Amino acid sequence: MPSFDRIAKRIDSFRDEMIDCQIKLCAIPALAPQSGGEGEARKAEFLLGYLKPNGWSDIQLIKAPDLETPAGYRPNIIALYKGRSSARTIWIMTHMDIVPPGEQSLWQGDPYKAWVEDGKIFGRGVEDNQQDMVASLFAVKAFRAEGILPNYDVGVALVADEETGSAKGIDYVLQNTKAFRKDDLIIAPDAGNEEGTLIEVAEKSILWLKFKTVGKQAHGSTPEKGINSFKAASYLITKLDKLYGLYPKPDRLFDPPISTFEPTKKDANVPNVNTIPGEDVFYMDSRILPGYDVEAVIKKIRAAADRIEQQFKVKIEIEEKQKAPAAPPTSAKAPVVLALKKAVKDVYGKDARAKGIGGGTVAAVFRRAGFKAACWSRVDETAHQPNEYCKIDNMLGDSKVFAHVFLQD
Repeated sequence: MPSFDRIAKRIDSFRDEMIDCQIKLCAIPALAPQSGGEGEARKAEFLLGYLKPNGWSDIQLIKAPDLETPAGYRPNIIALYKGRSSARTIWIMTHMDIVPPGEQSLWQGDPYKAWVEDGKIFGRGVEDNQQDMVASLFAVKAFRAEGILPNYDVGVALVADEETGSAKGIDYVLQNTKAFRKDDLIIAPDAGNEEGTLIEVAEKSILWLKFKTVGKQAHGSTPEKGINSFKAASYLITKLDKLYGLYPKPDRLFDPPISTFEPTKKDANVPNVNTIPGEDVFYMDSRILPGYDVEAVIKKIRAAADRIEQQFKVKIEIEEKQKAPAAPPTSAKAPVVLALKKAVKDVYGKDARAKGIGGGTVAAVFRRAGFKAACWSRVDETAHQPNEYCKIDNMLGDSKVFAHVFLQD
């Protein structure tokens, strides 16, 4: 692909510009109102200012109403760069919003003033999701600079609200536009690994539950006068561990290849040692393989809780904190997967594989709507951590992978 060699060299020449773009984006915090922020409006303005003079057309600003923000809406941007054919569009979907920096003392610098060190850009949002946002925009810029047309139209979807549920992001876009077509290739750089060999095509069902066990508070020296909610809850946790045996069937598409049922968060109960708690709260994170019915799992959990209620004379309330049944998987032979495999091999010299993961991604939103989407990027997985970073070579390499896909038939 002689044209690709020219594009790749041009992307390399943009190294300093891409770093500068990352620094500018990092300086515009795009936090959801739930996270104490003002939303993505200012970042959207910056990106619109970039798209308009750089050859993008059919630019749409899709405003999802949100009265909790100063702007009154959450912005979503879709734009096209025309190729040789409009028979399909190759989409790169990234998100503008970020998560809060967390404990400031754990950062080596200001999380909103990105800095460069040892071939990396540090700052909140530089990997999640600005690495591939910048990579996609500069891949197209390289085509324009070289006077080469992509084989098909290229689209970018720059969305809001990914970090807090996507209701005002890609969910809203899909419900209110007809921008996406069934034959389009949709890439969401929302999952990946350090080698760039993971192409995410499937996800497990997500089930987060809160368990509130109510007994009777008493003095620690007179347990007969109370009902120990903590003890009952602890017995329940051991019962729930048997879910592994009830749903044991593996699926090698996924890593790990099994359904998982893990107790996680534990709320504080009584503040002192010598009191038997009358109320206890814990949570469970379950990731269930698509072959199992989530409602059936919930019934098994309720049955286990009922037995503990009878044994300990407690009351157990179960609240669903999140329930997301698995979306239909994207086939490992889908055009978007095959295109990514070829590009990763040519750019990184690696054999990428289609896999399923336990975490949730925005690709699931597309899959539930009937679109074949794949997640891919080469990342060190520092998202949401203190001192989040993006390897500059990953940003450049990912830009070349996208460009390679744009050139394929």
